Amino acid sequence: MKFFGFKGGVHPPENKIQSENQAIEVLQSPKMVYIPLLQHIGSPLDALVAPGDRVLKGQKIGDSSAFLTSPVHSPVSGTVKSVEELPFPLMGRVKTIVIENDFAEEWVELKKNPQWKDSSKEDLLGTIREMGIVGLGGAAFPTHIKLNPPKDVKIEYLLLNGAECEPYLNSDNRVMIEEPEKVVQGIEIMKHILGVTKAVIGIEDNKQEAIATMKKACENTEIEVMPLKTMYPQGGEKSLIKAILNREVPSGKLPSAVGVVVNNTTTAGAIYEGIVEGKPLLTKVVTVTGKGITTPKNLRALIGTKISELLEDCGFQEEITEKVVMGGPMMGMTQYTLDVPVIKGTSGLLALTKSETNSCKPKACIGCGKCIDACPMGLEPIMYARLGEFQQWEEMGEHNLMDCIECGSCAYICPSNRPLTEEIKIGKAKLRTMKK
Repeated sequence: MKFFGFKGGVHPPENKIQSENQAIEVLQSPKMVYIPLLQHIGSPLDALVAPGDRVLKGQKIGDSSAFLTSPVHSPVSGTVKSVEELPFPLMGRVKTIVIENDFAEEWVELKKNPQWKDSSKEDLLGTIREMGIVGLGGAAFPTHIKLNPPKDVKIEYLLLNGAECEPYLNSDNRVMIEEPEKVVQGIEIMKHILGVTKAVIGIEDNKQEAIATMKKACENTEIEVMPLKTMYPQGGEKSLIKAILNREVPSGKLPSAVGVVVNNTTTAGAIYEGIVEGKPLLTKVVTVTGKGITTPKNLRALIGTKISELLEDCGFQEEITEKVVMGGPMMGMTQYTLDVPVIKGTSGLLALTKSETNSCKPKACIGCGKCIDACPMGLEPIMYARLGEFQQWEEMGEHNLMDCIECGSCAYICPSNRPLTEEIKIGKAKLRTMKK
């Protein structure tokens, strides 16, 4: 296929070399795990267990009857100690199930389905939901909903996001290198559900080993591996669709509007484990790196493990660390405490020193237009900032503010160091409040 590229974007220092050749290590199970009841885009869950209950590994412990939800499971066997509001890595505090690990590794009965081709679309979607699988590229959108577009929508392509365009991160990269067969089988399951024959894996060309490994794994299949020119934010759904298919998703529409469904390569591996092996989503591969880390690693950690335990395993130097970020440096969240757990959307933990962070103070806009050139969505970030200064939230919305993917390209490229992404997020929050 021809590479079309996408509008805008930036190319920050990649900083992937520190961890890209580090094979995935399994982190030792912790004594306590903390399972927040909100690890997806959508409504919070209800606890299905109470303090004092004994739970098995893989047992469903949180669910909801709301439409946009995905259940959570216990990653260990043990005893529920409490259900309480605790610090959450993405926002404030969230109701969390605290479980003491008994280290017995006693599993709930797994419902394996190696003959998945004989199953109906509805049964497979139901299993994906029950396994708690969400988009593992960071968005954490419930996968069973994404794979079930409206019946009047014709899907032509399944695109797999293997770009991992954020600096520092290598979790998807290592999964593609070390577990390619799981990824390919997961893609085949998704193709079966969607009823499509065309699937393309997009991988940026700074991941040559992953490209070669996936090409070999895709031999004798109808899955194509497409190298992409390295550019941020290529991993965004709309950017990936434009780069691979030269199709533009209209403002306010989903990828299905142009006949496409996009999923992450690591999500594909989780689908394989959920369907074929009957295992719910219990672990996440996390890249732990930054100059505040002495031994960068890619760790497979149990969901619910405190991030302090991952950092400690990798030689965390707290005395020189300016900030700890969950995710990548462009879209990740700075953590105000290390007493928060790994969640389904955790792709990286960055211990950044002063030399790696931007400590320059904002200056007046010089009207250079670089933020406009860098925006992959064709928006005008500086206009939003100016409207926000005068609290003209409705006017921001009238200029397609909600199309912003908050990638941070505008703030990164700004020579005046304006906090454009932050101002846009505030505008979005104000608009959402006004619509309630």
